[in-house]
Amino acid sequence: MKTQFNGFKINPMECLLFVVFIFFTPDLVYPSYFQQNMDANKYQYVEFKGEVVDDSSGDPIISAHLTVENSNISTITNNEGEFSLKIPADLMNSRVTVSFLGYRSKIVPVNSLTKDNNRITLQQSIEVLTEVSIFKAEDPKKLVFIMLGNRGSNYFSDPTLMTAFYREIIKKRRKNASLSEAVVKIYKQPNDSPKKDVVAIYKARKSTDYNRLDTLAIKLRGGPFNTLYVDLMKYNEFVFEQENLDEFRFSFEQPTKINNKYVYVVDFEEINKSLPWYYGKLFIDAETNSLIKASYKLNVDDKEAASKMFVKSKPKKAVVYPIDVNYQIHYLQSNGKWYYSYGNALLEFKVDWNKRLFNSRYTLNSEMVVTNWEDYTNKEPRKDMNYIRPSVVMVDDISGFSDPEFWGNNNIIEPEKSIQNAIEKIQRQLK
Repeated sequence: MKTQFNGFKINPMECLLFVVFIFFTPDLVYPSYFQQNMDANKYQYVEFKGEVVDDSSGDPIISAHLTVENSNISTITNNEGEFSLKIPADLMNSRVTVSFLGYRSKIVPVNSLTKDNNRITLQQSIEVLTEVSIFKAEDPKKLVFIMLGNRGSNYFSDPTLMTAFYREIIKKRRKNASLSEAVVKIYKQPNDSPKKDVVAIYKARKSTDYNRLDTLAIKLRGGPFNTLYVDLMKYNEFVFEQENLDEFRFSFEQPTKINNKYVYVVDFEEINKSLPWYYGKLFIDAETNSLIKASYKLNVDDKEAASKMFVKSKPKKAVVYPIDVNYQIHYLQSNGKWYYSYGNALLEFKVDWNKRLFNSRYTLNSEMVVTNWEDYTNKEPRKDMNYIRPSVVMVDDISGFSDPEFWGNNNIIEPEKSIQNAIEKIQRQLK
Protein backbone atom coordinates (compact mmCIF):
# COMPACT_ATOMS: atom_id res chain seq x y z
CA MET A 1 0.00 0.00 0.00
CA LYS A 2 1.45 3.32 -1.02
CA THR A 3 2.03 6.02 1.56
CA GLN A 4 2.84 9.71 1.37
CA PHE A 5 6.29 11.26 1.66
CA ASN A 6 6.56 15.02 1.37
CA GLY A 7 3.39 15.00 -0.68
CA PHE A 8 4.50 12.18 -2.97
CA LYS A 9 3.36 8.57 -2.93
CA ILE A 10 6.09 6.11 -2.09
CA ASN A 11 6.34 2.47 -1.20
CA PRO A 12 8.94 0.30 0.56
CA MET A 13 10.32 -1.20 -2.66
CA GLU A 14 11.23 2.21 -3.97
CA CYS A 15 12.78 3.20 -0.64
CA LEU A 16 15.30 0.43 -1.15
CA LEU A 17 16.73 2.22 -4.16
CA PHE A 18 17.67 5.47 -2.45
CA VAL A 19 20.85 6.99 -3.86
CA VAL A 20 23.46 8.22 -1.42
CA PHE A 21 26.66 10.01 -2.42
CA ILE A 22 29.68 9.42 -0.17
CA PHE A 23 33.32 10.31 -0.75
CA PHE A 24 35.81 7.43 -0.96
CA THR A 25 39.50 7.10 -1.52
CA PRO A 26 39.96 5.67 -5.00
CA ASP A 27 40.66 1.98 -4.56
CA LEU A 28 40.16 -0.89 -6.97
CA VAL A 29 40.04 -4.37 -5.48
CA TYR A 30 40.80 -7.49 -7.48
CA PRO A 31 40.52 -10.30 -4.93
CA SER A 32 42.73 -13.29 -5.51
CA TYR A 33 39.83 -15.59 -4.73
CA PHE A 34 38.45 -15.10 -8.24
CA GLN A 35 41.08 -17.62 -9.31
CA GLN A 36 39.40 -20.79 -8.09
CA ASN A 37 39.95 -24.48 -8.44
CA MET A 38 37.07 -25.69 -10.60
CA ASP A 39 37.89 -29.40 -10.27
CA ALA A 40 34.53 -31.17 -10.75
CA ASN A 41 35.68 -34.41 -9.15
CA LYS A 42 36.73 -32.61 -5.98
CA TYR A 43 33.28 -31.11 -5.58
CA GLN A 44 31.40 -34.16 -6.97
CA TYR A 45 29.51 -32.24 -9.59
CA VAL A 46 29.82 -31.70 -13.33
CA GLU A 47 29.51 -28.29 -14.98
CA PHE A 48 27.83 -28.03 -18.38
CA LYS A 49 28.10 -24.90 -20.51
CA GLY A 50 26.36 -23.94 -23.70
CA GLU A 51 23.73 -21.72 -25.26
CA VAL A 52 20.00 -21.73 -25.97
CA VAL A 53 19.03 -20.31 -29.36
CA ASP A 54 16.05 -19.89 -31.66
CA ASP A 55 15.71 -22.92 -33.95
CA SER A 56 15.06 -20.83 -37.07
CA SER A 57 17.15 -17.69 -36.70
CA GLY A 58 19.91 -18.93 -34.40
CA ASP A 59 19.41 -15.85 -32.22
CA PRO A 60 20.21 -16.29 -28.52
CA ILE A 61 17.25 -16.71 -26.16
CA ILE A 62 17.74 -14.57 -23.07
CA SER A 63 16.44 -15.69 -19.64
CA ALA A 64 15.44 -19.17 -20.80
CA HIS A 65 14.91 -21.51 -17.83
CA LEU A 66 16.85 -24.74 -17.39
CA THR A 67 15.46 -27.04 -14.68
CA VAL A 68 16.88 -30.42 -13.62
CA GLU A 69 14.19 -33.04 -12.98
CA ASN A 70 14.05 -34.86 -9.64
CA SER A 71 15.82 -31.92 -8.03
CA ASN A 72 15.34 -28.26 -7.15
CA ILE A 73 18.28 -27.19 -9.35
CA SER A 74 17.63 -24.54 -11.98
CA THR A 75 19.31 -21.63 -13.74
CA ILE A 76 18.68 -19.19 -16.59
CA THR A 77 20.53 -18.07 -19.69
CA ASN A 78 22.36 -14.74 -19.78
CA ASN A 79 22.12 -11.79 -22.17
CA GLU A 80 23.90 -13.82 -24.84
CA GLY A 81 21.78 -16.93 -24.40
CA GLU A 82 24.57 -18.73 -22.56
CA PHE A 83 24.18 -20.93 -19.51
CA SER A 84 26.33 -22.61 -16.91
CA LEU A 85 24.60 -25.51 -15.16
CA LYS A 86 26.27 -27.52 -12.40
CA ILE A 87 24.76 -30.89 -11.67
CA PRO A 88 25.66 -33.36 -8.89
CA ALA A 89 27.22 -36.59 -10.08
CA ASP A 90 24.29 -38.64 -8.78
CA LEU A 91 21.90 -36.86 -11.21
CA MET A 92 23.77 -37.72 -14.40
CA ASN A 93 20.86 -39.93 -15.52
CA SER A 94 18.26 -37.18 -15.07
CA ARG A 95 16.88 -34.76 -17.66
CA VAL A 96 16.92 -30.98 -18.10
CA THR A 97 13.80 -29.08 -19.16
CA VAL A 98 14.55 -25.97 -21.22
CA SER A 99 11.71 -23.48 -21.59
CA PHE A 100 10.92 -19.90 -22.54
CA LEU A 101 7.79 -17.85 -23.21
CA GLY A 102 6.51 -18.35 -26.76
CA TYR A 103 8.64 -21.43 -27.40
CA ARG A 104 8.02 -25.15 -27.13
CA SER A 105 9.80 -26.62 -24.13
CA LYS A 106 12.54 -29.16 -24.78
CA ILE A 107 13.69 -32.01 -22.55
CA VAL A 108 17.39 -32.89 -22.81
CA PRO A 109 19.00 -35.93 -21.11
CA VAL A 110 21.93 -34.86 -18.97
CA ASN A 111 24.07 -37.72 -20.27
CA SER A 112 23.68 -36.33 -23.80
CA LEU A 113 25.38 -33.05 -22.84
CA THR A 114 29.06 -32.28 -23.21
CA LYS A 115 30.96 -30.09 -20.77
CA ASP A 116 31.25 -27.22 -23.26
CA ASN A 117 29.68 -25.87 -26.43
CA ASN A 118 26.21 -27.35 -25.97
CA ARG A 119 23.74 -25.77 -28.39
CA ILE A 120 20.09 -26.23 -27.44
CA THR A 121 17.52 -25.02 -29.97
CA LEU A 122 13.91 -24.12 -29.17
CA GLN A 123 11.09 -23.87 -31.70
CA GLN A 124 8.63 -21.01 -31.53
CA SER A 125 5.12 -22.01 -30.56
CA ILE A 126 2.73 -21.08 -33.35
CA GLU A 127 -0.37 -22.68 -31.85
CA VAL A 128 -3.48 -20.49 -32.12
CA LEU A 129 -4.81 -20.23 -28.59
CA THR A 130 -7.78 -17.88 -28.87
CA GLU A 131 -10.27 -20.73 -29.34
CA VAL A 132 -8.89 -23.07 -26.68
CA SER A 133 -11.79 -23.90 -24.35
CA ILE A 134 -9.69 -23.63 -21.20
CA PHE A 135 -9.64 -19.83 -21.56
CA LYS A 136 -12.89 -19.00 -19.82
CA ALA A 137 -12.09 -15.69 -18.09
CA GLU A 138 -13.86 -12.72 -19.68
CA ASP A 139 -13.08 -9.96 -17.17
CA PRO A 140 -9.33 -9.27 -16.72
CA LYS A 141 -9.80 -7.35 -13.46
CA LYS A 142 -11.84 -10.17 -11.97
CA LEU A 143 -9.14 -12.63 -13.05
CA VAL A 144 -6.47 -10.56 -11.26
CA PHE A 145 -8.75 -10.42 -8.19
CA ILE A 146 -8.95 -14.24 -8.20
CA MET A 147 -5.20 -14.50 -8.79
CA LEU A 148 -4.47 -12.41 -5.70
CA GLY A 149 -6.94 -14.49 -3.71
CA ASN A 150 -4.98 -17.62 -4.62
CA ARG A 151 -1.67 -16.28 -3.33
CA GLY A 152 -1.96 -18.39 -0.18
CA SER A 153 -3.29 -21.68 -1.58
CA ASN A 154 -1.53 -22.00 -4.96
CA TYR A 155 1.99 -21.22 -3.75
CA PHE A 156 4.31 -22.75 -1.16
CA SER A 157 2.32 -22.73 2.07
CA ASP A 158 5.18 -23.73 4.40
CA PRO A 159 8.34 -21.88 5.41
CA THR A 160 11.05 -22.68 2.87
CA LEU A 161 14.82 -22.33 3.00
CA MET A 162 16.02 -21.29 -0.44
CA THR A 163 19.54 -21.16 -1.79
CA ALA A 164 19.90 -18.47 -4.43
CA PHE A 165 22.58 -16.85 -6.54
CA TYR A 166 22.58 -13.04 -6.54
CA ARG A 167 24.42 -10.84 -8.99
CA GLU A 168 24.66 -7.06 -9.08
CA ILE A 169 26.26 -4.91 -11.77
CA ILE A 170 26.64 -1.13 -11.64
CA LYS A 171 27.62 0.50 -14.90
CA LYS A 172 28.62 4.01 -15.80
CA ARG A 173 27.19 4.30 -19.27
CA ARG A 174 28.37 1.03 -20.89
CA LYS A 175 31.38 0.37 -18.68
CA ASN A 176 31.30 -1.82 -15.59
CA ALA A 177 32.06 0.08 -12.39
CA SER A 178 31.11 -2.53 -9.81
CA LEU A 179 30.51 -6.29 -9.90
CA SER A 180 29.16 -8.21 -6.94
CA GLU A 181 27.87 -11.74 -6.63
CA ALA A 182 26.76 -13.79 -3.67
CA VAL A 183 25.22 -17.07 -2.67
CA VAL A 184 22.42 -16.23 -0.26
CA LYS A 185 20.09 -18.17 1.99
CA ILE A 186 16.47 -16.97 1.91
CA TYR A 187 14.16 -17.94 4.74
CA LYS A 188 11.01 -17.57 2.63
CA GLN A 189 7.70 -17.19 4.43
CA PRO A 190 4.32 -18.22 2.96
CA ASN A 191 2.62 -15.50 0.94
CA ASP A 192 -0.27 -15.15 3.38
CA SER A 193 1.99 -14.97 6.44
CA PRO A 194 2.60 -11.53 8.01
CA LYS A 195 6.22 -12.55 8.62
CA LYS A 196 8.78 -11.02 6.28
CA ASP A 197 11.45 -12.98 4.46
CA VAL A 198 14.92 -13.14 5.98
CA VAL A 199 18.13 -13.12 3.92
CA ALA A 200 21.62 -14.21 4.90
CA ILE A 201 24.75 -13.85 2.77
CA TYR A 202 26.50 -17.20 2.73
CA LYS A 203 29.39 -16.38 0.38
CA ALA A 204 30.15 -13.27 -1.64
CA ARG A 205 32.79 -11.61 -3.79
CA LYS A 206 33.09 -8.23 -5.47
CA SER A 207 35.21 -5.86 -7.52
CA THR A 208 34.58 -2.12 -7.53
CA ASP A 209 36.30 0.71 -9.40
CA TYR A 210 35.62 3.87 -7.44
CA ASN A 211 37.51 5.91 -10.04
CA ARG A 212 34.86 4.97 -12.55
CA LEU A 213 32.26 6.33 -10.14
CA ASP A 214 33.87 9.79 -10.37
CA THR A 215 35.32 9.41 -6.85
CA LEU A 216 31.74 9.95 -5.67
CA ALA A 217 30.75 6.38 -4.94
CA ILE A 218 27.09 5.69 -5.47
CA LYS A 219 25.60 3.45 -2.83
CA LEU A 220 22.38 1.83 -3.95
CA ARG A 221 20.57 0.34 -0.99
CA GLY A 222 18.88 -2.99 -1.13
CA GLY A 223 21.22 -5.68 -2.42
CA PRO A 224 19.33 -9.01 -2.63
CA PHE A 225 16.21 -7.39 -1.18
CA ASN A 226 15.84 -5.41 -4.42
CA THR A 227 15.04 -8.62 -6.26
CA LEU A 228 13.16 -10.25 -3.40
CA TYR A 229 10.62 -7.44 -3.05
CA VAL A 230 9.74 -7.84 -6.74
CA ASP A 231 7.73 -10.90 -5.61
CA LEU A 232 4.19 -9.64 -6.27
CA MET A 233 2.58 -12.62 -4.56
CA LYS A 234 4.41 -12.07 -1.28
CA TYR A 235 4.70 -8.28 -1.37
CA ASN A 236 1.59 -7.45 -3.38
CA GLU A 237 1.03 -4.29 -1.31
CA PHE A 238 3.90 -2.65 -3.19
CA VAL A 239 1.91 -2.47 -6.46
CA PHE A 240 -1.70 -3.64 -6.11
CA GLU A 241 -3.94 -5.53 -3.72
CA GLN A 242 -7.47 -6.86 -4.06
CA GLU A 243 -8.72 -3.73 -2.31
CA ASN A 244 -7.25 -1.21 -4.77
CA LEU A 245 -7.75 -2.85 -8.17
CA ASP A 246 -10.14 -0.04 -9.13
CA GLU A 247 -7.07 2.20 -9.32
CA PHE A 248 -5.83 0.19 -12.34
CA ARG A 249 -6.98 -0.50 -15.88
CA PHE A 250 -6.72 -4.13 -17.04
CA SER A 251 -7.01 -5.67 -20.52
CA PHE A 252 -6.35 -9.03 -22.18
CA GLU A 253 -3.60 -9.64 -24.72
CA GLN A 254 -3.24 -12.70 -26.96
CA PRO A 255 -3.00 -15.77 -24.68
CA THR A 256 0.11 -17.93 -24.92
CA LYS A 257 1.86 -20.98 -23.46
CA ILE A 258 4.69 -21.14 -20.93
CA ASN A 259 6.27 -24.49 -20.09
CA ASN A 260 3.42 -26.16 -22.04
CA LYS A 261 0.80 -24.47 -19.82
CA TYR A 262 -1.94 -22.27 -21.22
CA VAL A 263 -1.49 -18.74 -19.95
CA TYR A 264 -3.59 -15.58 -19.86
CA VAL A 265 -1.68 -12.37 -20.65
CA VAL A 266 -3.07 -9.33 -18.84
CA ASP A 267 -1.88 -5.75 -19.37
CA PHE A 268 -2.28 -3.35 -16.47
CA GLU A 269 -1.62 0.31 -15.79
CA GLU A 270 -2.46 2.77 -13.06
CA ILE A 271 -5.25 5.18 -13.95
CA ASN A 272 -3.94 8.17 -11.97
CA LYS A 273 -0.88 9.43 -13.83
CA SER A 274 -0.33 12.61 -11.83
CA LEU A 275 2.61 10.90 -10.09
CA PRO A 276 4.97 8.05 -11.11
CA TRP A 277 2.74 5.11 -12.02
CA TYR A 278 3.04 1.35 -12.57
CA TYR A 279 2.25 -0.56 -15.74
CA GLY A 280 3.17 -3.96 -17.14
CA LYS A 281 2.11 -7.51 -18.01
CA LEU A 282 0.87 -10.41 -15.88
CA PHE A 283 1.13 -14.01 -17.09
CA ILE A 284 -1.53 -16.08 -15.32
CA ASP A 285 -1.84 -19.87 -15.50
CA ALA A 286 -5.25 -20.63 -17.02
CA GLU A 287 -5.78 -23.83 -15.03
CA THR A 288 -4.94 -22.60 -11.52
CA ASN A 289 -5.29 -18.81 -11.98
CA SER A 290 -1.80 -18.41 -10.52
CA LEU A 291 0.69 -15.71 -11.45
CA ILE A 292 3.66 -17.44 -13.04
CA LYS A 293 5.48 -14.42 -14.47
CA ALA A 294 5.27 -10.64 -14.42
CA SER A 295 7.13 -7.84 -16.16
CA TYR A 296 6.34 -4.33 -15.01
CA LYS A 297 7.75 -0.81 -14.92
CA LEU A 298 7.41 2.44 -13.03
CA ASN A 299 6.83 5.45 -15.25
CA VAL A 300 9.22 8.16 -14.03
CA ASP A 301 8.62 10.89 -16.61
CA ASP A 302 7.91 13.29 -13.75
CA LYS A 303 11.56 13.89 -12.86
CA GLU A 304 10.92 15.94 -9.73
CA ALA A 305 8.49 13.42 -8.23
CA ALA A 306 10.71 10.47 -9.19
CA SER A 307 13.73 12.14 -7.61
CA LYS A 308 11.85 12.60 -4.34
CA MET A 309 10.88 8.93 -4.38
CA PHE A 310 14.38 7.56 -4.94
CA VAL A 311 17.02 10.08 -3.88
CA LYS A 312 17.75 10.42 -0.19
CA SER A 313 20.89 12.54 -0.26
CA LYS A 314 23.07 14.11 -2.92
CA PRO A 315 25.60 16.91 -3.49
CA LYS A 316 24.01 20.36 -3.79
CA LYS A 317 25.39 20.85 -7.27
CA ALA A 318 23.88 17.64 -8.65
CA VAL A 319 20.40 16.75 -9.84
CA VAL A 320 19.74 13.00 -9.60
CA TYR A 321 16.68 11.20 -10.93
CA PRO A 322 15.76 7.78 -12.33
CA ILE A 323 15.00 7.55 -16.05
CA ASP A 324 14.07 3.87 -16.33
CA VAL A 325 12.76 1.47 -13.65
CA ASN A 326 12.01 -2.18 -14.55
CA TYR A 327 11.07 -5.28 -12.56
CA GLN A 328 10.65 -8.95 -13.45
CA ILE A 329 9.46 -11.94 -11.44
CA HIS A 330 9.22 -15.64 -12.40
CA TYR A 331 7.67 -18.56 -10.54
CA LEU A 332 8.20 -22.30 -11.04
CA GLN A 333 5.96 -25.19 -10.05
CA SER A 334 6.80 -28.19 -7.85
CA ASN A 335 4.27 -30.80 -6.73
CA GLY A 336 1.38 -28.60 -7.76
CA LYS A 337 2.62 -25.51 -5.89
CA TRP A 338 4.32 -22.42 -7.31
CA TYR A 339 7.36 -20.78 -5.75
CA TYR A 340 9.53 -17.69 -6.22
CA SER A 341 12.20 -18.62 -8.76
CA TYR A 342 13.72 -15.47 -10.26
CA GLY A 343 13.64 -11.74 -9.59
CA ASN A 344 15.23 -8.83 -11.45
CA ALA A 345 15.39 -5.10 -10.76
CA LEU A 346 16.88 -2.82 -13.40
CA LEU A 347 17.30 0.87 -12.61
CA GLU A 348 18.88 3.54 -14.78
CA PHE A 349 19.37 7.06 -13.48
CA LYS A 350 20.99 10.31 -14.56
CA VAL A 351 23.22 12.72 -12.65
CA ASP A 352 23.25 16.29 -13.96
CA TRP A 353 25.99 18.54 -12.60
CA ASN A 354 25.81 22.31 -12.58
CA LYS A 355 28.34 23.93 -14.91
CA ARG A 356 29.25 20.60 -16.51
CA LEU A 357 28.69 20.02 -20.20
CA PHE A 358 27.99 16.29 -19.92
CA ASN A 359 25.83 14.33 -17.51
CA SER A 360 26.54 10.93 -16.01
CA ARG A 361 24.34 7.87 -16.44
CA TYR A 362 24.40 4.84 -14.16
CA THR A 363 22.65 1.51 -14.44
CA LEU A 364 22.06 -0.89 -11.57
CA ASN A 365 21.10 -4.40 -12.67
CA SER A 366 20.43 -6.82 -9.83
CA GLU A 367 19.04 -10.31 -10.33
CA MET A 368 18.56 -13.40 -8.19
CA VAL A 369 17.72 -16.97 -9.17
CA VAL A 370 16.78 -19.76 -6.76
CA THR A 371 19.03 -22.76 -7.36
CA ASN A 372 17.72 -25.04 -4.61
CA TRP A 373 15.21 -25.14 -1.77
CA GLU A 374 14.01 -27.30 1.12
CA ASP A 375 11.01 -27.34 3.43
CA TYR A 376 11.80 -25.50 6.66
CA THR A 377 8.61 -26.06 8.67
CA ASN A 378 8.95 -25.78 12.45
CA LYS A 379 12.51 -24.50 12.10
CA GLU A 380 14.01 -21.12 12.87
CA PRO A 381 16.79 -19.33 10.94
CA ARG A 382 20.22 -20.44 12.08
CA LYS A 383 21.86 -18.05 14.50
CA ASP A 384 25.34 -18.41 12.98
CA MET A 385 24.37 -16.96 9.58
CA ASN A 386 25.35 -13.49 8.34
CA TYR A 387 21.93 -11.85 8.11
CA ILE A 388 21.55 -8.60 6.21
CA ARG A 389 19.17 -5.67 6.48
CA PRO A 390 17.23 -4.29 3.52
CA SER A 391 19.62 -1.31 3.66
CA VAL A 392 22.70 -3.41 2.86
CA VAL A 393 24.99 -2.01 0.16
CA MET A 394 26.60 -4.79 -1.86
CA VAL A 395 29.40 -2.53 -3.06
CA ASP A 396 30.79 -2.02 0.43
CA ASP A 397 29.07 -4.32 2.91
CA ILE A 398 29.83 -7.83 1.65
CA SER A 399 33.50 -8.18 2.61
CA GLY A 400 34.36 -11.05 4.90
CA PHE A 401 32.36 -13.79 3.22
CA SER A 402 34.79 -14.96 0.55
CA ASP A 403 35.85 -18.59 0.20
CA PRO A 404 38.20 -19.51 -2.66
CA GLU A 405 37.12 -23.17 -2.76
CA PHE A 406 33.41 -22.58 -2.41
CA TRP A 407 32.49 -21.15 -5.80
CA GLY A 408 32.81 -24.42 -7.67
CA ASN A 409 29.75 -25.78 -5.90
CA ASN A 410 26.96 -23.44 -7.04
CA ASN A 411 25.06 -22.83 -10.24
CA ILE A 412 25.83 -19.36 -11.54
CA ILE A 413 24.16 -16.81 -13.78
CA GLU A 414 26.41 -15.10 -16.28
CA PRO A 415 24.60 -11.91 -17.35
CA GLU A 416 27.59 -10.77 -19.37
CA LYS A 417 29.53 -13.97 -19.78
CA SER A 418 31.35 -15.17 -16.67
CA ILE A 419 32.19 -12.97 -13.70
CA GLN A 420 35.87 -13.58 -14.45
CA ASN A 421 35.47 -12.28 -18.00
CA ALA A 422 33.66 -9.19 -16.76
CA ILE A 423 36.39 -8.38 -14.24
CA GLU A 424 39.16 -9.04 -16.74
CA LYS A 425 37.39 -6.63 -19.07
CA ILE A 426 37.50 -3.92 -16.40
CA GLN A 427 41.17 -4.62 -15.72
CA ARG A 428 42.03 -4.23 -19.41
CA GLN A 429 40.08 -0.99 -19.64
CA LEU A 430 41.96 0.47 -16.70
CA LYS A 431 45.37 -0.24 -18.13
